[in-house]
Amino acid sequence: MQIKCNVLDRQFRMYQEEYEQAALRVLRSGWYVLGNEVKQFEEEFAKFTGRKYCVGLNSGLDALILSVRALGIGSGDEVIVQANTYIATVLGITENNAVPVFVEPDEYFNMDADKIEQAITDKTKAIMVTHLYGQASEMTKIVDIAKKHHLEIIEDCAQSHGACFAGKMTGTFGISGCFSFYPTKNLGAFGDAGAIVTDDAAFADKIYMMRNYGSKVKYYNEIEGVNSRLDEMQAALLRVKLSHLQELNNERTMLAQRYDKGITNPAVYLPRIRDEAEHIYHQYVIKCNARDSLQKSLEQSGIQTQIHYPIPPHLAKCYHFLGHKKGDYPITETYANEVLSLPIYTGMTLEEQDYVIEQINTCRIE
Repeated sequence: MQIKCNVLDRQFRMYQEEYEQAALRVLRSGWYVLGNEVKQFEEEFAKFTGRKYCVGLNSGLDALILSVRALGIGSGDEVIVQANTYIATVLGITENNAVPVFVEPDEYFNMDADKIEQAITDKTKAIMVTHLYGQASEMTKIVDIAKKHHLEIIEDCAQSHGACFAGKMTGTFGISGCFSFYPTKNLGAFGDAGAIVTDDAAFADKIYMMRNYGSKVKYYNEIEGVNSRLDEMQAALLRVKLSHLQELNNERTMLAQRYDKGITNPAVYLPRIRDEAEHIYHQYVIKCNARDSLQKSLEQSGIQTQIHYPIPPHLAKCYHFLGHKKGDYPITETYANEVLSLPIYTGMTLEEQDYVIEQINTCRIE
């Protein structure tokens, strides 16, 4: 049996008629950029998250970059960020010439809130939190720290669409909740797309201008902006998927619970969930001291897995100028050598998952 780490077309087929009707609606409308579909999606996604405003953008990375920029964070300023995140989170900081200050993760793969205060200096302007793999971070403690030190919170919600902490949805704790709708996400588009949600009217207004060349009215540019517009086609398709997101998240939770119960190999460490945190399982990530051996064995059995992420940002070649070296963040580096993401996707059959579980349990890991 051949099993891929992700299969995108199955969720398309589940709602194929709705997607095709939405696409034709856009094609026949004659309006393809910043039209009614974007407006409707922004209203619907803001309502879904519980925020007042949503601004559709070209990507999740743009959401991070523009959030930092809209807060006036730039050269010489510092932003605290977890060390084991995807590099896009860090790019949101460095694209504005600000300095990322890394903090180690906790046992749940998210930012260790107990390590944040020791990283704060008089140059710190914000905390950028990533809800990694789909589990909400320890936001109550992080919010308290931010208030104490008068810092902004920017949430990277690229993997946590619909996940909550203490009943409050990710993306609603800070001034900016940044979402990616890359096709592999739980709420994935059919191309690049992203958004920012916020309750701050002035902040939202600035992002609205920044995404469209810095203008509210065409050719009247009030600030320096960029071209980062969510297009009508992606907005229309996202509206379809958003209407089914809860059932899609429920399916992933069911699959994750089956992994939890089925995997018994003592060499494999299953993901844990923090009290009060919700996990929507964008990825199902295990740990194994002999990760490479396990991955190779599964590959030989026809099972594709992925490593999220093999090279931590502080060791990436592009960030050599920051001066970090191997050993600076040992927990992060250990995770990079041990984590493995198992197949989990909409439409995954129980037969496919049972095969993955069987191969893991019978694998001799050396």
